[in-house]
Amino acid sequence: MLIHVPPEVRVLAMDVHKNSISMAVLEPHGDSPLVDKISTDDESIRRLIARFAEPARVWACYEAGPTGYELARVLRNAGMRCEVIAPSLIPTRPGDRIKTDRRDARKLALLFRGGQLSSVRVPTPAEEAVRDLCRARADMVIDRSRARHRLGKFLLRHGRVWRGGDNWTYKHAAWIRTQRFDERALTETFGHYQSTLAARDAAVDAIEADLVPWCGRAPFAEPVHRLGAYRGFTHLGGLVHVSEVCDWRRFPTAGRYMGFTGLVPSEDSSGDRTRRGGITHAGNTHLRAQLVEAAWAYKARPQVGAVLRSRQQGLDPDVVARAWAAQLRLCGKFRRLDARKTNRKTVVTAIARELAGFVWAEMTAD
Repeated sequence: MLIHVPPEVRVLAMDVHKNSISMAVLEPHGDSPLVDKISTDDESIRRLIARFAEPARVWACYEAGPTGYELARVLRNAGMRCEVIAPSLIPTRPGDRIKTDRRDARKLALLFRGGQLSSVRVPTPAEEAVRDLCRARADMVIDRSRARHRLGKFLLRHGRVWRGGDNWTYKHAAWIRTQRFDERALTETFGHYQSTLAARDAAVDAIEADLVPWCGRAPFAEPVHRLGAYRGFTHLGGLVHVSEVCDWRRFPTAGRYMGFTGLVPSEDSSGDRTRRGGITHAGNTHLRAQLVEAAWAYKARPQVGAVLRSRQQGLDPDVVARAWAAQLRLCGKFRRLDARKTNRKTVVTAIARELAGFVWAEMTAD
């Protein structure tokens, strides 16, 4: 949503980095920002706030980035209005090839005054803390996958091939434990790979144990349990969604939410020519990964198993009905696309995109 700045307020636009902030101050009804540079330490921020006799008449902004939301919280606590700007929605001129911190701050101030910028929602400290815990779990899962890959490739290099079904099942793990090597160095290597994998498994189990209680706490419990009614969504998967999005009303349509997940096709069309490419991969990678993982559950026929039934227990019948309607549609679509497409990943991506629409509809239902 575009931010409309009243002409009578002072604009403070900042280009924030780890050790410095380039800022541009645009006076009411002015069109030429004054640019300065300060440090990011606490004392410098206090002096910056003290420059303005009436903080309530100052509207500040800066781009969302690796420095997070702490600056926005500090300025808001001081009485200023501070918006965190979505970088991907900042207008750019095709011929502009000069980029400096001072120019970025000046440009941000003018665009902010002109009502051409869109903001992102600043989560509460509690919401951000749970989101970071969910992201830490994702990192642990990636580390575990890498450890599994290394162990599997080590066994393959030495002719140990598992042919008893899917990898990393209980049977596969038992088969790995039976492997023996004649060379002492290989035995030691095998032991190191196994111990590393065991440590990664323990890390994932520990962080999931820390996450589980948050699925039942406000403000996450109600939306998490509603998402748990949908096939492919565990409560932990629902927690990832809820903690990443926070405010579902910031997406006025399902298409906007799909675009935020990066699951919409890219397009380069002009005149009579229409050309669509792969998905944009823009937006939130954590949501996209979760939706793609959930989409694989729809390759089987529609059904409500014991685990899904337990997650649906006690929920509003309307929620359960919507989840069943989504399952009927997505399972049928998966089957039809799978019969026509040669690449199953394309099918899963299409299902994930439509699943994002069902998730948005569920989270914005009255």
